[in-house]
Amino acid sequence: MTGPERAVVLIVDDEPAVADSYAAHVRETHAVRTAYGGEEALEKLDEDVDVVLLDRRMPDLVGDEVLETIRERGLDARVAMVTAVDADFDIVDMEFDDYVVKPVTGAELLETIDRLLRCAEYERTLREYYRVTRTYVALESTKEQAELDDSEEFRQLESRRGELRDSLSTAAESLADDDFEALFRDLED
Repeated sequence: MTGPERAVVLIVDDEPAVADSYAAHVRETHAVRTAYGGEEALEKLDEDVDVVLLDRRMPDLVGDEVLETIRERGLDARVAMVTAVDADFDIVDMEFDDYVVKPVTGAELLETIDRLLRCAEYERTLREYYRVTRTYVALESTKEQAELDDSEEFRQLESRRGELRDSLSTAAESLADDDFEALFRDLED
């Protein structure tokens, strides 16, 4: 991300008015790049992009192919398909992170981006927790307890492990609450 609160969001839609409208909603809270087609999206896509809002139907390169290229490049960007194409069985093998059917409001776009960013942060924290825990277990299984007790590094590792565990627990509750709320919001529609 470009700063503590400004994620880079790439908005891809072959209709410039739609892309520009989305950008106007997102620009207040996030850094925005816009692309008016799949080829242009791939040109503007790099490791700085945190979230991609991707249309599926575009004349030059369809969103499905853009998504596939994003995954092939191994980029860490979260991708939400934002499309007028209703979900069908053809999406089963697609590696998107969210699927939003148009029309979509600015508030819905921001909610989608925020949810994707929270999920990305959760995964980063989980990876760090796993790394710290593997280090902790390796040291614990090869060192005597007295040696561990005397080690400032091990105490710091243990403390960091606890912080990460607490952070994961809080984030998991938040994600579960958001998903729960979204489920019931969908049921009301």
